[in-house]
Amino acid sequence: MGPNRERFIDRMSHAVVRTRRPIAQQDTDSSISKEKDLGKLISTNPSRNYEIIGEVPISTERDIRGAVERAREALPNWAGMSLDERSQRLTSFIEVSKSRAEEIAQLIARETGRPIRSSRHNVQRGNDYLEAYLEMAGKYLAPQVTRETATEIHQVFREPRGVVAAILPWNYPFMNVAWQCGQALIAGNTIVYKNSEENPMFTELLAELIDSSDVPRGVFNVLYGDGRTGESLANQDIDMITFTGSTRTGHALARIAAERFVPIVTELGGSSPLVLFDDVELTDDIIAYIANSRFANSGQTCDSVKRLIVQNNRFGEVVNRVCHYISGQKIGDASDEDTEIGPLIAKRQVDLIEAQVQDAINRGAKVELGGAKPEGLLGAYYLPTVLTDVKPDMRVWQEETFGPILPIVAFETEEEAIRMANDTIYGLTAQVITNDNSRFQRVASQLKAGSVGQNRVNTRNPINPFGGYKESGMGRLHGEFGFNEVTQAKVVSAEK
Repeated sequence: MGPNRERFIDRMSHAVVRTRRPIAQQDTDSSISKEKDLGKLISTNPSRNYEIIGEVPISTERDIRGAVERAREALPNWAGMSLDERSQRLTSFIEVSKSRAEEIAQLIARETGRPIRSSRHNVQRGNDYLEAYLEMAGKYLAPQVTRETATEIHQVFREPRGVVAAILPWNYPFMNVAWQCGQALIAGNTIVYKNSEENPMFTELLAELIDSSDVPRGVFNVLYGDGRTGESLANQDIDMITFTGSTRTGHALARIAAERFVPIVTELGGSSPLVLFDDVELTDDIIAYIANSRFANSGQTCDSVKRLIVQNNRFGEVVNRVCHYISGQKIGDASDEDTEIGPLIAKRQVDLIEAQVQDAINRGAKVELGGAKPEGLLGAYYLPTVLTDVKPDMRVWQEETFGPILPIVAFETEEEAIRMANDTIYGLTAQVITNDNSRFQRVASQLKAGSVGQNRVNTRNPINPFGGYKESGMGRLHGEFGFNEVTQAKVVSAEK
């Protein structure tokens, strides 16, 4: 096995550890290593010192080929249904999911460390997106007349691409299924789904929900495994790849897609800036918005605020108030109703965060808050951390920080703020806090990001395209843009 293949396997999802082993009660360092028996994925709870939740068999090469074959066999019937009939079948899945929403949310909280209230919201929003896609599908999948005369008519039809390999991460489990699979299914594609090895029990539950619905057998097929499973899937007889995860893995998948000459849509890493100008009153709501935009889900969100860029004369106040707000948040077990910040996904993620923070400290950064593991909590916990005196050569500035770290830097001029915001290989999202609409339009036009929001306006909704510039991905999800990605345009020119 060459070094490129090894790197590919290690980076196939945001959850980059391999299969995990059970952690003994007396294992005080709570370390995680490769499972010797690669026949199973072991699911553990990061809130409770990695106690075992369950296990599933890793999909074999035969399983992978079989899943793709079932998807291929189911394709003609599924694509041949009317849009109304497919919509009815998928609505039954939504109804099943809603009836078991609490069960889904509780499992997400236990398996990923996402606080239970946020986990419930994840399930609800996933169903909201699916319903929105179904509502808009008739408009965006309908034939479009491009030219018409007295003797002829030209129309563009949207047809499904075929079998879609969907490789997903662990951090937004149910919503990611809606985002990456919903429009593809509505348009008539079939799916082979490989979720992260970090939450195999969610994958197993999802398969059960699909089986309990009216979605025909073979339309949505589930695989279990790590990067090796994902790599094998991408090399099968599939017609499209859709992936959310690390930029490095996105590059590897793009190479496979290019070699196989199939389209790929990727939503990759991010280092989203928030630029705060001094014309805004720093209300409690604004401070809460800034803090939550970084520390929700323990900072494990692709488009969360990862760099806070503040105008000079507001810098000290922002640092103090953000620290004060976030220090009042309860850190603890994700299943606890009062928990606001849970653990990270795994020990390897804590190790990465520690290394990034230590690099910043070694290079002169100041820890304003956090910078350590909390006392008295056993699991993948790390304190919300605020850093100042951050320099461009530090890892917390150059890399994606997928955890509760917030670097805060100061700027003087508008031009400087734009330069600092664009000083990243990523370009997923950006936010600008200013009440000067002309300034916002100037800045937004120069930021290299797939979406830019002003103040607390949320750019993320089912109708807006979502995706990134630069190393943050290719293609777009949602709305007309998402339906275009998962379909092919066919021109039919006929006589009248």
